[in-house]
Amino acid sequence: MQKSTRQSHTLLAALLFTLLAAGCTPTDDPQYIVDQAIAAHGGSMLDAAIIEFDYRGKHFKATRNNGVFEYVRTYEDSTGAIREVLNNDEAYREVNGARVEITEKKRYSIQEINNSVVYFGFVPYFLNDPAVQKKYLGTSTINGTPYHEIEITFSAENGGPDYEDRFVYWFNAETYTMDYLAYDFLINDGGTRFREAFNIRTIEGVRVADFKNYKSEIIPKPGAPIEDYDELLGTDDIALLSEIKLENVQISSLP
Repeated sequence: MQKSTRQSHTLLAALLFTLLAAGCTPTDDPQYIVDQAIAAHGGSMLDAAIIEFDYRGKHFKATRNNGVFEYVRTYEDSTGAIREVLNNDEAYREVNGARVEITEKKRYSIQEINNSVVYFGFVPYFLNDPAVQKKYLGTSTINGTPYHEIEITFSAENGGPDYEDRFVYWFNAETYTMDYLAYDFLINDGGTRFREAFNIRTIEGVRVADFKNYKSEIIPKPGAPIEDYDELLGTDDIALLSEIKLENVQISSLP
């Protein structure tokens, strides 16, 4: 693995990007790259769709209709059948079919969990949301494959409670698929993570992937250069924490 643009181009990467430029492809336009990536992942299918999947023993159902959304997480605990809902207007909890009073902390938790599970499960679909700010960082080569690196940050307005988090996405320069991502976060004393896609499959035209979830003591805290995570892949300086798997995924168009 080696960097280009920020450090030094490999001959292969330089040749590829020269050829792309010759074909009038705007290789350094982050908006163009994100648009191509969303298309490559079948994102238009998700504009009006119902998505269901299981994640860590809980069932998720995400209904989207051109900006109107409802994300529902269902499971059972000692109090009975739980239904936790996030939509455009509110977050709430039901126990055995009846809505219950919840604290602001619990309301925030429902918002955070439901949104982040769906967001991470189907990126890059959400990277054209109004609060998203895109920046082109350059190119990188991972295992001989050239990638565009795009930084994603969020404006305070409409950026959600974690708008200060920073992301870097690696998009395949030929196919525009999103194969790697890194991010930092402030909650729980802060940290950084790097994710690598695997078990990639296509369901109803939508690219779905599971992710290997890594951390590194070399890039430990928010503000550290998460864009350098790709240089650590395959070395002893990066550790696998977990595997993030979406199971029993079903996707259908709205009737």
